Amino acid sequence: MTVLQRIEALLAEQAVPHRRLEHAAVFTSQEAADIRGEPIDIGGKALVMKLGDEEAFAVFVLSARLRTHGVAIRRHLGLRRLRFATREELLDLTGLTPGCVPPFGPPIFPHLPLYVDESIARNARIAFNAGDHGVSVIMQVADYLPLAAPTAIFDFSRE
Repeated sequence: MTVLQRIEALLAEQAVPHRRLEHAAVFTSQEAADIRGEPIDIGGKALVMKLGDEEAFAVFVLSARLRTHGVAIRRHLGLRRLRFATREELLDLTGLTPGCVPPFGPPIFPHLPLYVDESIARNARIAFNAGDHGVSVIMQVADYLPLAAPTAIFDFSRE
């Protein structure tokens, strides 16, 4: 089953209201916002990061208009080192390429804990690429958070 199919199955199983959009392939947050006709703020940018020196990785989700604040993540998780997953690591961990990773950990990505930035929790909606550069999902954050069940929600973004 593809990542998109797993997301669709999870949404159907949990009867989560959402809107699915098929569109031309997009590769940046701004392109995605433009093609969806939604503000960039509600875009959920999902980044896979390597935690410390171990072989541990996690998904971090923040508003698409913001950047990660590595120091905040390291402090919160008690890490000395943190870096983005390489393209090869991302492919091995998710089967995906940069720009289409959805904002989920388990059960979509069983071995990747999920951390959500407060910028997402403050929004009414979240829009994201659903494991495919040409498919987006838009849903209420009030539905997304219980469905995604993040390990933690904390502030790790900056302008």
